[in-house]
Amino acid sequence: MTVNIEQLQAELASKNPRFILKKALSLFDNIAISFSGAEDVALIDMAVSIRKDIQVFTLDTGRLHPETYRFIEKVRKHYQIQIDILTPDRNVLDEFVKHKGLFSFYEDGHEECCKIRKVEPLRRRLATVDAWITGQRRDQSVDTRQDIPEVQVDSVFSTAKNQLVKFNPLLNWKSAQVWDYIEANQVPFNELHNKGFISIGCEPCTRAILPNEHERAGRWWWEESTKKECGLHVSDNKPTN
Repeated sequence: MTVNIEQLQAELASKNPRFILKKALSLFDNIAISFSGAEDVALIDMAVSIRKDIQVFTLDTGRLHPETYRFIEKVRKHYQIQIDILTPDRNVLDEFVKHKGLFSFYEDGHEECCKIRKVEPLRRRLATVDAWITGQRRDQSVDTRQDIPEVQVDSVFSTAKNQLVKFNPLLNWKSAQVWDYIEANQVPFNELHNKGFISIGCEPCTRAILPNEHERAGRWWWEESTKKECGLHVSDNKPTN
């Protein structure tokens, strides 16, 4: 399906998340929600009230916290939905670990590991849909997410054969608004949030944050703040055609 992105963005600019979700789900049948954190479950909670058969997928890098695996199962049971669990290519991962070990990212940076464990599995899945929905918020990163629009052509995962459309319904929400929604609607959340974890990724690359630290400070904490993306959204602020 071809949509006029500029016109759609003008319609969705500054709209609330439910409005954006309803529009996305009305425009696209083959659309999926990317699920990993608290924001995404808030979106699932809204989406299932609009359309019961929403596709949901999550990335299993093989390095997640035990609490995160329990969280995925909790969400599946709570909403009675199927969750497509994406995993890395075994042969590529085996070669990577054989040559560079299990913790190369502390020395070489996280990009190579994230590409194998997250970006490529996601690329394979997104090749099968026309649009996807993320829980990105502008305030999650002052360096990389300030210029994201509510809807865009995905500059990372679109191909010559497939113009992938990406919706960011929670773009203008603050963290407090997400958690207000979670509390008001009894939305499941990762138990790590009760232990000081805010932004949660792989176990070796995530730590609890200290008081007054930015929520992304616990991700890849040994690297510069401008590098705190895994490649799933890194090019989102590029202009779209």
